[in-house]
Amino acid sequence: MATRELKTKIQSLAQNFHQDIVAARRHLHQHPELSFQEMETAKFVAAQLQDFGISYESGWAKTGVIGSIKGRNPDSKTIALRGDMDALPITEANEVSYKSQNEGVMHACGHDVHTASLLGAARILNSVKSEFEGTIKLIFQPAEEITPGGAVQLIKEGVLENPKPTSIFGQHVFTPLEVGKVGVKAGKYMASTNELKLNVYGKGGHGAMPHKTIDPVLVTAHLIVALQQIVSRNCDPVLPCVLTFGKINSKGGATNIIPDEVEVLGTLRTMDEAWRRDAIARMQNMVRLLAESMGARAELVVSDGNPYLLNHVELTQRMRRYAEEYMGAENVVELPIRMGGEDFANYSHQIPACFYRLGIRNEARNITSSIHTNTFDVDEDCLKYGAGLMAWIAVCELAN
Repeated sequence: MATRELKTKIQSLAQNFHQDIVAARRHLHQHPELSFQEMETAKFVAAQLQDFGISYESGWAKTGVIGSIKGRNPDSKTIALRGDMDALPITEANEVSYKSQNEGVMHACGHDVHTASLLGAARILNSVKSEFEGTIKLIFQPAEEITPGGAVQLIKEGVLENPKPTSIFGQHVFTPLEVGKVGVKAGKYMASTNELKLNVYGKGGHGAMPHKTIDPVLVTAHLIVALQQIVSRNCDPVLPCVLTFGKINSKGGATNIIPDEVEVLGTLRTMDEAWRRDAIARMQNMVRLLAESMGARAELVVSDGNPYLLNHVELTQRMRRYAEEYMGAENVVELPIRMGGEDFANYSHQIPACFYRLGIRNEARNITSSIHTNTFDVDEDCLKYGAGLMAWIAVCELAN
């Protein structure tokens, strides 16, 4: 069992290293890179690990970096900590000293915080490695923001082998939660993700003579409405499910021109793999038959996305206890299910996993913007909790 003295030491180190962790976060924020393009980010992470005296391997999934911290009796047990590194194609609107220098690219989802926190945790853990048994695998992962992303590729390359972790932990910033708090949810937590591309083919013509056309716009309208009944009338109401279409584009067309083709993009989110497969089959069947009934042709292309994220119940219950010990029970909150997706889910279907949320909000300082927006930012006090709590979780789980 990790001791109170070790907890106090980790808290002290997190405070002592805080400004260095902030500096790392700001460097990463100024130099964001898109998925599988994190070349400079990977070099920065590797240089930091080298400075800390931590062994690592670069080149995993092209730009991933995997570190290793060995305590006493390193073969006794291994756990893994994961931080994602990629940014988003967003132009930053914040006027801050650490504003993105890469035009059109921004850390608008907090991955700079995740990477800096994991670097901070690594430095703390390396400082106390004589006080715990086992090995901690550090996974600096590329390409969380696309599918199939970095987690899938790392798993294929063997990141969960040699040595095999008994569990893995990941954290993510959470804009509704005040800095100094963390959120936890055991069991199913985040949804599976599938990207949808619906193509409807008709026969274009003059808008004043629709009887001489097969109008793909009208067929598309019927399809969008009809497909929603698969969720409302075929899905068990106890199973969360979301079907959303977010983009419609006619290939040609104008106020008086009926186009030949319409393209629609959307997403399907579920919490049940059997229903996910059933829903996709029902959607594809409906698309084909309804379009045919109106004289058109349509196809639905469904990309394989992430599975639902499963927080291992017993592991997450332990993590909650560790967090309450480290931060106080009043600062650990229960989270609801979310229909957002996260590629950490891929790890959760391989080994026991726990994905928790880190509070970053500060209304007094107007730090309230949602992720994936051009004004997103964080209260950087979150970094001492992000690094310190992750280090404490690691030593507690190794001792469990």
